[in-house]
Amino acid sequence: MSSAILWAPLAFGLVGLFLPSRAVGWWATLGAVVTLGLAIAAVLGFDSGSSALQYAVDEPWISGLGVDYSLGVDGLNLFLILLTAVLWVGGVAFAAFREQERPKTFYFLMLVAETATLGSFLAQDLLLFVLFFDLMLVPFYFLFGAWGHDRTAEGGLTASAATLKMIVYTLIGSLLMLVAAIATAIIAADGGHLTFSIAALQEQGLSHGSQQWIFWFFAAAFLVKMPAFLLHGWMPDAYRAAPLPALAVFSGVLAKVGAYGFLRVVLPLFPDATVEFQEVILLIALASILYGSVMAFTQTNVRLIAGYSSVAQLGFITAGIFALRADGSDGAVLQMVNHGLVVAPTFVIVALLLERTGTEDIREMGGLALRAPVLAALFLIVALATLAMPGSANFVGEFYILNGLFQAKIVFAFVAISGVAMSAYYALRLYQGTMHNRQPEGLLSREIGVRDALVLVPLVLCIVSLALYPQLILERTAPTVAQTVAKVGGGEAPEAQLADRKAHDWEATLAKR
Repeated sequence: MSSAILWAPLAFGLVGLFLPSRAVGWWATLGAVVTLGLAIAAVLGFDSGSSALQYAVDEPWISGLGVDYSLGVDGLNLFLILLTAVLWVGGVAFAAFREQERPKTFYFLMLVAETATLGSFLAQDLLLFVLFFDLMLVPFYFLFGAWGHDRTAEGGLTASAATLKMIVYTLIGSLLMLVAAIATAIIAADGGHLTFSIAALQEQGLSHGSQQWIFWFFAAAFLVKMPAFLLHGWMPDAYRAAPLPALAVFSGVLAKVGAYGFLRVVLPLFPDATVEFQEVILLIALASILYGSVMAFTQTNVRLIAGYSSVAQLGFITAGIFALRADGSDGAVLQMVNHGLVVAPTFVIVALLLERTGTEDIREMGGLALRAPVLAALFLIVALATLAMPGSANFVGEFYILNGLFQAKIVFAFVAISGVAMSAYYALRLYQGTMHNRQPEGLLSREIGVRDALVLVPLVLCIVSLALYPQLILERTAPTVAQTVAKVGGGEAPEAQLADRKAHDWEATLAKR
């Protein structure tokens, strides 16, 4: 099952290169739908009471280096895999309803990007994870650069320049992670059998000193990908230049790979460093919440409003993970799915607004709800979910995160609460500015069509369904999350456990001498 989910998009993408141009969009959509069907089957067959790896594949790949073709599904990645499949169906279908330049290459790159993203979530070998993590950049480099929009007339960058800026940021982080992955395996082996298996590395463990510097190499890669405050410099230009179908899946899924990396790699392999640098990462998370929120309600470009709101929401997710409590991490996993389901339809709606108004400036929009009440109603559901209205799954996710923070670091929790209030402002400002402000002269206002409704309505129904039953995710993620958090203290005074481990390392060093 894991291999089928992973390689299905790539297989359809390769076949699509040999089909007529007019048919390749629908073929790519079929490939995304087949992948979604496999992901749904994986969820239905998943044993929710177990924290063990399921649908596992573990075959030698590069035996001499200890690298395995190792895949698997557990509570950490189950719904992120499903989220990836859902959003790619929406993004590819939305593009298929419109004419694309060089369609064979466009859809091939979209499906390659899906395989690379799924590989990042499925990989259970550290080097395999790094390879898929880096591979994600390649298709989006071409998608953003070749199909993007130049913004020089607006004082921005060309699509190629914006893409290059994104690649430089993310590539530096990826190279640091590659060095850290190799160092982790070599140091853990200590002259013995070399392996990159995440489970095996977790059992072998690293000394406290080694964990300290390797932690920051991984953290840099993940924080750039999210992106976090101070490492987000590539985001504004890349978001403004990107083609909207590709941006919907990029923002909805790829940012989550960084947060997922903390749960999959950092907490289990570097527990001492995680506890030691907990407050530093929490400060970065809170800065992301505050900065992203402030920037979101000062921007006038609808893309950047959504982009900076993502910075704030990923800050919440990071804070939940580094609360180092089961509640916080449960909420982080739920919120990763919630954010993806919210931000992707937001960019679909941005595309529809652009087609109707010819602009992405919120000051030149308004009045669309008068003649497009269905579109306005769908957008309202998305906006209310964005601001975590009580009754929404986003509210449940933020509640879990804040509960974990209150148990761990109460001062940080009070600061994070301010981000909840600010999210209400920028979400309602975006909705009111586009739907209910006075309608500018000459604005084309029309209802959403059937083809666009086929893309947008299922995404909104996912938001509503998860609001009615968030336990669908929580009860399946809880066992694995509890096991992961237990590595750094299990919710019981992780600082004390760190002191014990330091003492044990010191005693072991003295014994060797």
